Amino acid sequence: MPPRPKKYICTFCKNGTLDIDYKDPKLLAGFITYYRSIQSRFHTGNCLKHQKMLASAIKKARQLALLPSVRYEK
Repeated sequence: MPPRPKKYICTFCKNGTLDIDYKDPKLLAGFITYYRSIQSRFHTGNCLKHQKMLASAIKKARQLALLPSVRYEK
C-alpha cells in the first residue's frame, strides 16, 4: 500500500491570533508560487474560509502594487 499523504493543518486556525491583512506583503508572499500564482489549499493546508480570505487579500495587495502580479525575466 502506498503511504498516506501528510495531513496539513490550517496555519490560521492553529494560531488564533494570526490575522490575514492585505497590508502585510511578507505574510502573503509565503502563499505565492515562483510564478506569482496563488498556491492551492492542497499545498498550503489552509481551510476553505481562510483560503478565500487569503486569496482576496493577495488580489487586493496586487492592485495596490504591494505584491507583484507577474514575474519579470530579463
